[in-house]
Amino acid sequence: MKNVVVVGSQWGDEGKGKIVDWLSSEADVVVRFQGGHNAGHTLVIDGITYKLRLLPSGIVRKDKISVIGNGVVIDPWALLEEIEEIKSKGVTINEKNLIISESATLILPFHKEMDEIREDAAGNSKIGTTRRGIGPAYEDKVGRRSIRIMDLISETNLNSRLDNVLSHHNAIRKGLNKPLFNKEKLLEDLLKLAPHILQFSQPVWKKIDQFKLSGKKILFEGAQGILLDVDHGTYPYVTSSNTVASSAATGSGCGPNSINYVLGITKAYTTRVGEGPFPTELTDKIGELLGTRGKEFGTVTSRKRRCGWFDGVLVRQTIKISGIDGIALTKLDVLDELDQIKICVAYEINGKEIDYLPAAVTDQLKVKPIYKTYQGWKTSTVGCKNFNDLPENAKIYIRDLEKFIEAKISSISTSPERNDTILVYDPFNN
Repeated sequence: MKNVVVVGSQWGDEGKGKIVDWLSSEADVVVRFQGGHNAGHTLVIDGITYKLRLLPSGIVRKDKISVIGNGVVIDPWALLEEIEEIKSKGVTINEKNLIISESATLILPFHKEMDEIREDAAGNSKIGTTRRGIGPAYEDKVGRRSIRIMDLISETNLNSRLDNVLSHHNAIRKGLNKPLFNKEKLLEDLLKLAPHILQFSQPVWKKIDQFKLSGKKILFEGAQGILLDVDHGTYPYVTSSNTVASSAATGSGCGPNSINYVLGITKAYTTRVGEGPFPTELTDKIGELLGTRGKEFGTVTSRKRRCGWFDGVLVRQTIKISGIDGIALTKLDVLDELDQIKICVAYEINGKEIDYLPAAVTDQLKVKPIYKTYQGWKTSTVGCKNFNDLPENAKIYIRDLEKFIEAKISSISTSPERNDTILVYDPFNN
């Protein structure tokens, strides 16, 4: 019996939602440990599409407990709206199957406004955020001035905490010639929604300890991808949290010995949304084909994703950084129509070949991919559930990919449907 962490090994959008939902049939508890409602997971179950942003993917399964950890930043209005949306599709959500950490930081309206102000002012230097206030909320958390779930219990405390955080934000707004943010309406609104949020609030660290002692299987669910990690990603074009697997412990309040297996979700090609370096990006017809067949539009923002060939150098790098034990390969079927398929196996910069992505963004923008080319299989893999049923050229591509990235492939997804998955290794029961 193992506890499993699921992380994205690229720039996010790897198909984590489907894999987590699929794995949650084995898990008892699903924990979201970082990020906010800037990341979305799309699940397709029995023809019904669920678009999740804050709620863990296990919420759509009966008899599972979903947990939002202290490492997540929560827009309370967005969360309540999402809960009602998912409930309208026949899913039961109550304090028995949803737990929210009392220590989680809130995203408030002035965080969103600050996000928008900064992005608009940056012009061509913008990061490409989702403008949902994620970064400013994490800044307040690190600055020890954030409003947390527990602060909603006491009006006196909440009023004092708002004074503290707004003294900081209003000083910045004044300097940017923006109107000062009024506290009174926000205080009233927060007190009104407080009971609806607090009904789910508990000390998550204690609950996870209880789950462990009772022998429950825990699935830790990450958002975004390792290449967006604030320390290890393509900085500054990153998110504001740590997306690596070790954050599962910090973001939920359990020790690293709680993690027994790290599963990296990896798309069979590469995508990125927003700004930043992308060595294997394709701006030609092949890139358009990948985007069209893969339906590469953001769950949260509907922004079109940039598409390119599989970058083996980057995935091998993220596997080592995050301690990934195995790979779940997704969207293999998107490659079905291509005559040739490429894998990036090295970079060239200033006439020199290198086997990793440099840390400096100026160098990241200079690197040129070196490819190995494979013949396409030109036949459908949609719905394949057995490795031996795959076309021979697809098997060659997968085996070479596995060898290059130095990690075993534990499963292969051949469509968005939950059951269209080739299981090579079950991380919970092996």
